[in-house]
Amino acid sequence: MRLTDFWARLEEAFGPGYAASIARDQVLSQLDGRTIEQALASGERTQAVWRAVCAAYPDRVPARLR
Repeated sequence: MRLTDFWARLEEAFGPGYAASIARDQVLSQLDGRTIEQALASGERTQAVWRAVCAAYPDRVPARLR
C-alpha cells in the first residue's frame, strides 16, 4: 500500500481532522506502543500499520477499506 493510499483511507475512516489527531496522538499496542506517525517514521510498512489501525478500531474502519 502506498503512503498516499494509507492517508486517504485513514481520512476516509476518521475524517481529515480526527485522522491527523489519531496518527499523531494515539498510541497503539498493535504498533508496540507507538503512534501511527512514529511507526511510519521508523520504517514500518504501511500495510502493517493499516492492519494495526483496523484492529484497534474495528467499528470505525468500514469493511471496504480493510
